[in-house]
Amino acid sequence: MTVDATATSVSGVNIKSSQNRLLIKNGRIVNDDGIEEADVYIEDGIIKQVGRNLIIPGGTRTIDAAGKLVMPGGIDPHTHFELEMMGAKTADDFYKGTRAAVAGGTTTIIDFVLPEKGQSLLEAYANWREKADNKVCCDYGLHVGVTWWSPAVQKEMKQLVSEQYGVNSFKMFMAYRNTWMLDDYDLYCAIETCAELKALPQVHAENGHIIARNTEKLLAAGVTRPEGHQLSRDEEVESEAVNRACVIANQANSPLYIVHMMSKSAVRALQLARNKQKQPVYGETLAATVGTDGTHYRNSCFRHAAAHVLSPPLRPDPSTPQAMVEALADDHLQLIGSDNCTFHEKDKEIGKGNFSKIPNGVNGVEDRMTILWQKGVNTGIMDPCRFVAVTSSSAAKIFNLWPQKGRVAVNSDADIVVWDPRLEKTITAASHKQAVDFNIFEGQHVVGGPQYVIVNGRVCLDDGELRVVEGLGKFLKTPINSPYVYGEQNLSHGDHDLLEPLSRDSPDRVNGSSVPTDLALVNKHLEGLSVTSSGCSTPTGRKMRDPMQRDLQNSTFSISKETEGLDTKTSVRVRNPPGGKSSGLW
Repeated sequence: MTVDATATSVSGVNIKSSQNRLLIKNGRIVNDDGIEEADVYIEDGIIKQVGRNLIIPGGTRTIDAAGKLVMPGGIDPHTHFELEMMGAKTADDFYKGTRAAVAGGTTTIIDFVLPEKGQSLLEAYANWREKADNKVCCDYGLHVGVTWWSPAVQKEMKQLVSEQYGVNSFKMFMAYRNTWMLDDYDLYCAIETCAELKALPQVHAENGHIIARNTEKLLAAGVTRPEGHQLSRDEEVESEAVNRACVIANQANSPLYIVHMMSKSAVRALQLARNKQKQPVYGETLAATVGTDGTHYRNSCFRHAAAHVLSPPLRPDPSTPQAMVEALADDHLQLIGSDNCTFHEKDKEIGKGNFSKIPNGVNGVEDRMTILWQKGVNTGIMDPCRFVAVTSSSAAKIFNLWPQKGRVAVNSDADIVVWDPRLEKTITAASHKQAVDFNIFEGQHVVGGPQYVIVNGRVCLDDGELRVVEGLGKFLKTPINSPYVYGEQNLSHGDHDLLEPLSRDSPDRVNGSSVPTDLALVNKHLEGLSVTSSGCSTPTGRKMRDPMQRDLQNSTFSISKETEGLDTKTSVRVRNPPGGKSSGLW
């Protein structure tokens, strides 16, 4: 077991003990459905009390969260630690990767078991458990890739969803021809099996055949540098596959989760397909997508350009990052992951002279939450409640970890972030906790970040000082038949408004562009959340362009019945549409 140099004790509390007692006082608790001024008492890794004037035992450590937000720890639904691909192995292993996750406010990750073609899924699962169990600094779950198809694979899927293994999601690839890609027939069979098992199918949506042919043509034309990666798989190649994946899922009467959506075209295709879907469809984007763009592929420095290569690629359209943040805010996308899959410079150089051989992947597990806060909350596009939803709560619900994870409430796991909205830093590879020697967000100044991070009741980021212990995380079994995915409320999905424009003006825009980062915007969010006599408040959600004209009945906001007749400022609350369905199209 590896212990950080400062990890032996925390203010006199032995962090190896399961008997930690901790009080977080004077903060504002932010959940996905509201904000409450209350204290939080933690014991044995569980939240035991939430409220004011709590009676607590002696010897309890107190964290004063005055002026801070107390939020559920982040859940990153998409990481790749210790993955071998394209002749290289990722820089971040399960210790260094989860260590970096905790440093950034993430307390749970879900990684991907990716079998080789012909390999037993159970064997690959066992390999991942062996790699991770003794290294993780926080809790983790596993998705399992279906990279080939046969009756044996189908049988093993049925075994993996059992209590013994605890897997409720399977990932299929429409790209990576000749390695992980399934053809449409096999993809249909795999999705159909997921539906029968009440598991959730995930899809990497890109047209692998088009990518392969475009790659051949580009290399023949002498295009060998990293920009060829983006040129071989433009937005249309992604959006076509998104639509096709939705059609196949609908034919199989199955829900669907599309990973790492990277373009406006892909999100538009998803929203159009949702009009026809019988089951819910969820869309995930990445920290990379909202934090940077594809102009880096044309950088004259190979190291710089190659460090940004991932699939689907970053898009050169400069309006993409803000558009994806708006999609998250408007519930056209439901989650933000990192797809953390890092490679050292020497590994990226495998693709010098042939862009198709550059190992795919970027960083993001450490910076995911601060990047979205900077791009989403500080600009006024989303409020803190929606931030909690897309960084934590929605993943907990979709993967059936709710309310154990993703919520600050009595009996939930004590995975908590004390977030300082005024904390400033400049992101740089020189100071990040990840093992990789490059950061795609290099030089970005962010305002807002974790001051304390509590993992299963242990203070693992202590006033900015990282205090993690290798191997203290545990494997999370994710039960099938998630009520959020397969519940009765998700059986009908057909009512949508007309397509909204991709860019629009609002009171939160200046000349059609986002307002510059300003702490006053965050303060305005918080001040606008009026506290009721019970101590609870209700979020305003996405800022309204015209609150008097907005049709609340057909939006993601509703007036709570118990507060009818009150000032609407105190009675508007977020209503999470079943299955992540939203009114209107992006």
